[in-house]
Amino acid sequence: MSVLKLKPAFKDYIWGGDRLKRDFGKVFDGDILAESWELSAHPDGPSVVQGGEFEGLTFPDYLKTKGREVLGLNCDQFEDFPVLIKFIDAKKNLSVQVHPSDVFALEHEHQYGKTECWYILDAAPGAGLYLGLKEKLSKEEFESRIRDNTLLEALYFQPVKPGEMYFIKSGTLHAIGEGVLLAEIQQNSNVTYRVYDFGRVGTDGKPRPLHIDKAIAVSDLSGVRPVYDFGEHLADCRYFTVDDLPFAGDAFLNADSASFLSLLITEGSGELKTQKEIVSFRKGDSLFIEAGTGELVLSGTGHALLTYISGKPSD
Repeated sequence: MSVLKLKPAFKDYIWGGDRLKRDFGKVFDGDILAESWELSAHPDGPSVVQGGEFEGLTFPDYLKTKGREVLGLNCDQFEDFPVLIKFIDAKKNLSVQVHPSDVFALEHEHQYGKTECWYILDAAPGAGLYLGLKEKLSKEEFESRIRDNTLLEALYFQPVKPGEMYFIKSGTLHAIGEGVLLAEIQQNSNVTYRVYDFGRVGTDGKPRPLHIDKAIAVSDLSGVRPVYDFGEHLADCRYFTVDDLPFAGDAFLNADSASFLSLLITEGSGELKTQKEIVSFRKGDSLFIEAGTGELVLSGTGHALLTYISGKPSD
């Protein structure tokens, strides 16, 4: 078995909605489903193998059973599985937050930092993202705005539409705005420093904590909005490469020894065929393909995000 269909881990964060259940068929008992962690080896929410000889194993346990060779040679640079892939439904604004670099996170949190990208699946009229600062701030000005709740005024707001990809390097202040449905491909990390939370309180009735000192230490306050051009790729860095994959009829893929492949099905349905097996899929499914599987045929009609490790050197 070289193609796995995965069952996600679910998160019921207070800002979430129910579109992952309605639009993607996610089976979850709660009223709020904010995130589904589709390809995850993270201890805070590992995905689980669905069907086949590894049925019921968590994805990390499957990796322990099969060995690191299923990840491919380009993953040898990483101690842990490098990526975490999610669907996110923001019925309300997410908190404004920032993620640290690997160096800072390993020293202070004992896990990796977080660079990520967002592929927009749907957006309400006027919906968007908060991405970076409008202009340069000193650390003192940044702290002052956090403490007097005026930080939002200093952030750049980017309206979005379906089919767009946004790359968020570690150190970038950001938030997903209400009314945005997206897929997130990120480093395998759950380190977040919150700096503004729209006046919300948690389930205990108290304001959720801010992480001011650490956010000041890791945030890019230059006010310079980076422009990313990844050429033929939607996103490309040492942690992940993401390609756009519309398909109608047959599309051909090759999982060589360099890297595993991940398929996140955002529209449509079909089958993935290897020389030994056929795996059916539909909108919302996540498939993991072992490195070295060889040629595959993707049959059907729809759209997917293809993620792999390209072996790009450190930035």
